[in-house]
Amino acid sequence: MDAPAHLPPPPAIADDWALFLDVDGTLLAIAGTPDAVRVPPGLIDALASLQQRLDGALALVSGRRLAQLDALFAPLKLPAAGLHGLERRHADNHIDPPTPPSLLAVFHRKAELVAERYPGALVEDKDSTIALHWRGNPHAEQALRELSEAALPWLHDYRLQPGDGVIEVRPVGTDKGDAIAALLDEAPFAGRHAVFVGDDLTDEHGFEVVLDRGGMAVLVGNRQPSRARHRLHDPAAVLAWLAAGA
Repeated sequence: MDAPAHLPPPPAIADDWALFLDVDGTLLAIAGTPDAVRVPPGLIDALASLQQRLDGALALVSGRRLAQLDALFAPLKLPAAGLHGLERRHADNHIDPPTPPSLLAVFHRKAELVAERYPGALVEDKDSTIALHWRGNPHAEQALRELSEAALPWLHDYRLQPGDGVIEVRPVGTDKGDAIAALLDEAPFAGRHAVFVGDDLTDEHGFEVVLDRGGMAVLVGNRQPSRARHRLHDPAAVLAWLAAGA
């Protein structure tokens, strides 16, 4: 794998693409907490124009809930995979909702008790997943990781998904790759050249799917290793690329 800094930028957006976009760290700069992100001027207009140009084949693929995505990008309601695919809105606006297990509520309370010992740590309830954030207090990382690992034996069919300053407890068999693969099997994405743009370790599942289908993976930032063969420096570069394509 090439070092990320040496990867070329992606080519100009083409009319036959199915474009999948991660949100935090890709479209939006990372903030201290999930609620502190800001949507840069021009982004919503660029997404709306691209959705029309691609005949609807543009989707968001995010760890956030669909309701959060809709609030951030209003008035747009794009096809989207929320919670890494546990929620999915199809192009016809039909939504597949998640179903949380009761034991997850027990884990949520245990995680909150641990986080209370580390000011700045955050427990984010995503209905069917729980995200434990330590970006606000790196000293919380070990305790939150240990709690998550200890919970797996009694949280049946759940697994751990690490990210940048966060670990999620989530159902087995649901990741961004699964979500992209499902969308590529339906209109208007089917038969198009798949392109996924993302920054985090969780996006590698999506990179694998689009590359296996002959598509393109675009890394945002310098994280390594990565399967991506193209790179954009940061969310500002992503916005400039999207605006040029729109």
